[in-house]
Amino acid sequence: MSGRHYDLIAVGGGSGGLAAAQRAAEYGARCAVIESHKLGGTCVNVGCVPKKVTWHAAGFPEAIRIAADYGFEASISPVGWDKLKEARDAYVLRLNGIYASNLEKRDVTLIREQAQFVGPRTIEAGGKTYTTDHVVIATGGHPTLPEIPGKELGITSDDFFELESRPQCVAVVGSGYIAMELSGMFRALGSDVSVFIRKDRVLRSFDPMLSEVLTERMESQGIEIFLCSELCELEMLDSGLSLTVDGGREAFDDFDAVLWAIGRSPNTSGLWLDAAGVDTDDAGFVPTDEYQNTNVEGVYAIGDVTGRAALTPVAIAAGRRLADRLFDGQTDRHLEYKDIPTVIFTHPPIGTVGMTEPEAREHYGDDVRVYTSRFVSLYYQLSEHRPQTSMRLVTVGEEERVVGCHIIGDGADEMLQGFAVAVRMGAKKDDFDDTVAIHPTSAEELVTMR
Repeated sequence: MSGRHYDLIAVGGGSGGLAAAQRAAEYGARCAVIESHKLGGTCVNVGCVPKKVTWHAAGFPEAIRIAADYGFEASISPVGWDKLKEARDAYVLRLNGIYASNLEKRDVTLIREQAQFVGPRTIEAGGKTYTTDHVVIATGGHPTLPEIPGKELGITSDDFFELESRPQCVAVVGSGYIAMELSGMFRALGSDVSVFIRKDRVLRSFDPMLSEVLTERMESQGIEIFLCSELCELEMLDSGLSLTVDGGREAFDDFDAVLWAIGRSPNTSGLWLDAAGVDTDDAGFVPTDEYQNTNVEGVYAIGDVTGRAALTPVAIAAGRRLADRLFDGQTDRHLEYKDIPTVIFTHPPIGTVGMTEPEAREHYGDDVRVYTSRFVSLYYQLSEHRPQTSMRLVTVGEEERVVGCHIIGDGADEMLQGFAVAVRMGAKKDDFDDTVAIHPTSAEELVTMR
């Protein structure tokens, strides 16, 4: 059955696809979004939004403990997991409706079907065929499972938000930011947590200072971290789940849940990309050039499906810039995948932008100078509990241009944005030094380092 011709079709109703279609529609383009699941993609449904809500909830126990040091009488009760989940689910559902409403306001057609390519710019969905001048692949990704016996007994980050009750004893497998975030939330909300890591440290792609300090904080919170653990098998015993590691030499038993957080894979297997002639790499990701072009003219890819910087704001920025280029004559408009700031919602949070110290030294050699500060923030000065905040500036050259800024501690998530602007603009250490400090704050340490 014949469908309709559009100026642009976004295959995927997540952050990137919605951003591209809506921006294009604002320029007068006829646009459609094809999405068979909930609008908002990973971020809204099983990522940023429900994660941040849970992170806020997980922050209350420590705040209540600190309140006693300020003279308040307070006690900590177990989290009402069911109430938290109900409120979180309702908020996400509300956002789903807002996204649908936003499409309707911009006259963007929403096609709630599974899309398959039947030609370079021809798509079949729900028994209808749609043609378009431009098609954006923005189907996102999904959690990867390990190739071990019993993998189906574990859960993923997606499943975390479906848990009806809090498991008491949890194993988290993975060393990246998702593993670290969920480990911290489980522990802060009352679970016993063990983390299993295949390599020798957490957050291996981040600055080593962040990895070191986060490990210290996690262990001080009672999280057990097992390094260099090679997974072998997961099985269900009468007492609970048993995870076997290190060639079968060691088993860890009695887990109520085992969560896989070992990476994410692209949602490309059901798209019939071969019919469009679109190339993918060995992992299924869709390679693009700096303008989001695939190898096929008129076919683009943005967001997690490309395998680059899997962050919601990155997908949104890429989608909007693509629409600017295609429909507003901004011929050189594209996203620069450099100096992208990001926050990891661990306990405490991490904010980071630019080069790590090892990256800078590999690129610039002896021209690198690093400034580091470690201190107890004012918030904890009345408490016996005195966790430290750590900050690092990575500079290069005689002018000491700041090429990296890394923070771990309370408030890192909020203070990084402004400093990311400075790094992107090429600020020098003198520019930081000449900025008047805001006192008393943790952020002032970044402009007073010596």
